Amino acid sequence: MTISVIGIGLIGGSLAITLKENGFADTIIGVDANTESEHKALRRKIIDEALPLSEAFERSQLIILATPVDSMRELLPQILDQVEDQVVIDVGSTKELLLDRVKGHPKRQNFVATHPMAGTEYSGVEAAIPNLFDEKYTVFCDVEDSNPKAVELVEALYRSIPMKITYLDAKAHDIHTAYVSHISHISSYAIALPDLEKEKHEGRIFQLASTGLSATARLAKSAPDTWIPIFRQNRDNVLDVLDEHINTLSKFRTLLIKKDFEQFHELMEEANHIKKILE
Repeated sequence: MTISVIGIGLIGGSLAITLKENGFADTIIGVDANTESEHKALRRKIIDEALPLSEAFERSQLIILATPVDSMRELLPQILDQVEDQVVIDVGSTKELLLDRVKGHPKRQNFVATHPMAGTEYSGVEAAIPNLFDEKYTVFCDVEDSNPKAVELVEALYRSIPMKITYLDAKAHDIHTAYVSHISHISSYAIALPDLEKEKHEGRIFQLASTGLSATARLAKSAPDTWIPIFRQNRDNVLDVLDEHINTLSKFRTLLIKKDFEQFHELMEEANHIKKILE
């Protein structure tokens, strides 16, 4: 199996490491618009070769599209224009607009839409690590539009990592990720900004920072070039979740103003049920 990874960053690079180490791939070809990223990936032995997309195509049985999601919408139709028997997957955090882009494409069945639910706050090939995806979930979207043999191959890829698999339609996927991922990033940026402003004027606030700030603002280190395209593509769902988030914050604020700590306590206890989901 020869696999080409288009976009050798955190997700693409980490998949390349894992699939080479576990033996699913014999050869990993890297394709990246940034030649320095290709050089770094070669030096770290994340990829075996760096090639232009057209040459990588001829050599590959499977193509992983791991660029920012705006780039995916441009690249995916071009890639499907060239495929013969190759299978193409993406690993993007939004799906509805991407799948609309290739709806009706004659090679749509060669494409399997996936989203491995794993990541860190770091980006670029330097951030690629082994074991990033172990025992996490990956979402398959609209599999009925893909060739069953292609789906079977991609299922085998993710199970080799190993990852657990769940299936959603594109619309449901984008709603779910707005709740479990996208709102977390906006909240982290929102927490970080007032602290940074306070640090400008008083200069000592980060001396007091500990695990609380690290846990809540960690995602504010995430690259805007990755996340702005996600927010742009999933704007409506993110706005809905953000409105709910703002309403909940407003409720906490009102309880503080009223000194209603009994109700505050009840809301906190209700929130504690997240322990059933997050271990």
